[in-house]
Amino acid sequence: MTAAGPAPEFRCGFAALVGRPNVGKSTLLNALVGEKLSIVTPRPQTTRHRILGVCTLPGAQIAFVDTPGLHEKASRALNRAMNRTAAAALADADLAVLVVEALQWTREDELTLKRIVRTARPAIAAANKIDRVRPRARLLPYLAELGARHDFLAIVPLSALKADNVGDLRDTIAAHLPRSPALYPPEELTDRGLAFRIAEMIREKLTLELNQEVPYGIAVEVERLAEEEGQLSVDAAVWVDRPGQKPIVIGARGERLKRVGRSARLALNGMLGRRLHLNLWVKVRQNWADNARALRELGVE
Repeated sequence: MTAAGPAPEFRCGFAALVGRPNVGKSTLLNALVGEKLSIVTPRPQTTRHRILGVCTLPGAQIAFVDTPGLHEKASRALNRAMNRTAAAALADADLAVLVVEALQWTREDELTLKRIVRTARPAIAAANKIDRVRPRARLLPYLAELGARHDFLAIVPLSALKADNVGDLRDTIAAHLPRSPALYPPEELTDRGLAFRIAEMIREKLTLELNQEVPYGIAVEVERLAEEEGQLSVDAAVWVDRPGQKPIVIGARGERLKRVGRSARLALNGMLGRRLHLNLWVKVRQNWADNARALRELGVE
């Protein structure tokens, strides 16, 4: 009978998901942790904050950090803050995951890679949206080109939307984290509080409903959160940055805002596993996206 070998050491660390806007970082975070933590819309720059998602495995704990998309044109204070958030998350991470869209390479992809190089962080490349590639053989030269751009620890083709190869990326990241005890309790999924998650869900539904009508002038602030008669009661204000946007958000006879409220309430009931009463109204906060105080109120630094 032979003695069992030593148990493998536990690994733990932070993995920053970085990339240009709209490559699927938020969808990937949700797939990696198995729960919706980041909101997802077809619009670029939906993510405005650093979102932490914790995944605890038998031999490792990965703290994934979803970041705003790094972009060149950051004319407003909001966009500059988003770039700072992404850069800080990358600087603090043990490992960078460069998320790109399969068969694509843009100037903003190149700039993101240069940021990774400057931080000297080890990096894994995740080539997302392979479900759109037909035939799959077209991936091979692209992956070879990607490997020639940088000395990545690994290159993982995947589809976050279809959860295809997401487990391989998770295992690859875990294998390259430092040896360390867990940083979070195994049941903890995120460091974001309830008010933040509610506000983000409302903003997702607003963005999907409004489409192109109010480009990036929307924000949501939860003003009150309380237990009332066995259910959660939420008062939330929708910010617009120009008076002319207010009637667009409200809609004829208030129908648009009512639709958003119904959609958000259903999603939140499912997310929280309990009933929720939601009151929405619209406020004009002119030029909030260029107002440092307003951004601090929204938790954007």
